[in-house]
Amino acid sequence: MSEQNPYDILEVAENASFEDIQTARDRIISLHPEDESCRQTVEAAYDSVLMDRLRKRQEGKIKVPEGIRFAERLTEKKPPKKLSIPPINPAPNWFQQSLDQPEAKEVAIVGACYTALAGFALFSQSVDTLAFLLALGVGFSLYWLNRKEQKLGRALLLTLTALVMGALIGSALLQTGLQTDPVQPQALLSCVMFVLLWLVDSFLR
Repeated sequence: MSEQNPYDILEVAENASFEDIQTARDRIISLHPEDESCRQTVEAAYDSVLMDRLRKRQEGKIKVPEGIRFAERLTEKKPPKKLSIPPINPAPNWFQQSLDQPEAKEVAIVGACYTALAGFALFSQSVDTLAFLLALGVGFSLYWLNRKEQKLGRALLLTLTALVMGALIGSALLQTGLQTDPVQPQALLSCVMFVLLWLVDSFLR
C-alpha cells in the first residue's frame, strides 16, 4: 500500500478539493479502526497530498479558493474594529469670533459707568432725564465696542440689540405686577437696559 501514489491511497483525484481529501482520509481510517499500520500509511499519504497541493499552489499550477486553509497555515487574526465616536460639533465660528475675553479692569470700568448711570436713573423724577441718561449709555456703548474692532456698524447693531432685549425684559418684569414704588417704572426699565449694555460691552466685540 505504501508503494502506491498518495492520491491512489486516499482514492481521490489530483484535482480533488480539500474537503474531499479530508473525507477520504477519515473514511479509510474508519474502515480499519484496529489497523495502526493502515492509519499511519493513510496519514502519511494525506500529508504528502497536502504538501503536493501546497507546492503546486505556490508554483501557480492550481488555484485554491481563498476560504480554504491548509493545516500548516496560520490563521491571520483581523485587528479589532475601533469604535468611531461622532465628533461634537463646535460652536459656530461667528459666535466664537463675537465673544470677548476682557480683563477684570475693563469689566470694572464698564460696570462702574453703567452703575453710575443706573444710580442717577433710580433717583430721577423726569422722563427727560432718563432719556438723557440712556443717550449717555448708548454713546458710551458705541465708543467702547467700536474701540475693540473699529467697526462702528457692528457696535451700533450690538448696542441696539442690547436696548431691545433690555426693553423686553424690563417690560416683562413690569407686567408681572412688580412693585416699583417709589421708583418710577421707566427708571426700572432703564436700569435693565443698562445691565444688558454692560453685558454686551464687556463680553462681546
